[in-house]
Amino acid sequence: MFKQFAAMVLCGVCALLGGAGAQLFIWASRQAEAHSPPLPPAQQVNVETEKVPALAIGDRFQSIVKKVSPAVVSVDAVKPPNLAGKAKEESGSGVLVRIPGVSGVIVVTNNHVVGEASRDKVYITLSDGTILQPTRVVADPESDISLLQLAEELPTAELGDSDRVGRGQYVLAFGSPFGLNQTVTHGIISATDRGQISLGSTIRIKEFLQTDAAINPGSSGGPLVDLDGKVVGINTAIASQSGNNTGVSFSIPANLVKRVASQLFEKGKVTRGYLGVQLATTIEPAEALRLGLKRVCGGLVEIVHPGTPAEAAGLKPGDVILKLEDVDLRDENHLINLVSALPPHQRVRLKVWRNRRPQAIDVAIGDWWATRTKR
Repeated sequence: MFKQFAAMVLCGVCALLGGAGAQLFIWASRQAEAHSPPLPPAQQVNVETEKVPALAIGDRFQSIVKKVSPAVVSVDAVKPPNLAGKAKEESGSGVLVRIPGVSGVIVVTNNHVVGEASRDKVYITLSDGTILQPTRVVADPESDISLLQLAEELPTAELGDSDRVGRGQYVLAFGSPFGLNQTVTHGIISATDRGQISLGSTIRIKEFLQTDAAINPGSSGGPLVDLDGKVVGINTAIASQSGNNTGVSFSIPANLVKRVASQLFEKGKVTRGYLGVQLATTIEPAEALRLGLKRVCGGLVEIVHPGTPAEAAGLKPGDVILKLEDVDLRDENHLINLVSALPPHQRVRLKVWRNRRPQAIDVAIGDWWATRTKR
């Protein structure tokens, strides 16, 4: 189960990193011991102590697997017929969690797995093989999150704090790649706040965790778990030309899941702010220098849509938005995410680069939902 947009593939995730790497590390250590002269007793003790974490990490992984696996599910959905009259079946993964203030247990998965399937066409298979159907389905296509409510009392996993996740941190990935339920593998966090990827026109909010976990079709929606056994991400996509794993994988941060879930169940929709501009997907180094910038940063305005907060504030094509309030902007996706998280009508100050000099522009944030309903 996967959907390809250019070089990005929406699919499931199963990580595959540490097994071979760990064996090579242990083997190299043993080789060094076999050919090195004897060490003094105190140094030998230190060497043995250094082995303990490498041996203990396997036990740690097993403990996490036992803790989290009962909360990992597979998700199947039968979507409405296409123009050719054929219904489309999708398979993915999910994780059982609890959302504060919401009754029952919630399956978190990807919207591209469930899509437009009606509630009675969604099937959830638990770790023991039990098949359930949701009592309610809510979704946010712009962040690719779908939430399936269950009435049953079931084991759950805990959503962690993804803002505390850092590069190099070990993570475990759970899911059903190629229909192989309850698969678990591991990798590390390669980067955070990744947004420079194209996943189709509906997915607009992108602040992914990047991992070297191997993603394969069937595990979309499976949890990415830290060494405390907490869910820090929902596995979603890979960078690939072929649809197979390349070691560049992306997961939706748990904190974004929390924000989306709380609004979906409280309001039935996600409130988002907007400016009303079309931004360049990237600023090339040569373009940055031509504009008088010393580094690549910010969001380059290509189009200012009429009747929007951006037009009212006086933003113009060619402006580079460098800062929102006191936050320096890394790129156009960073700007989109920050503006989207703001409440409509809030006034903010932008630092804009225009005519080779900075200037401040105040703007009242618009209501993205209201704009969509008018279309």
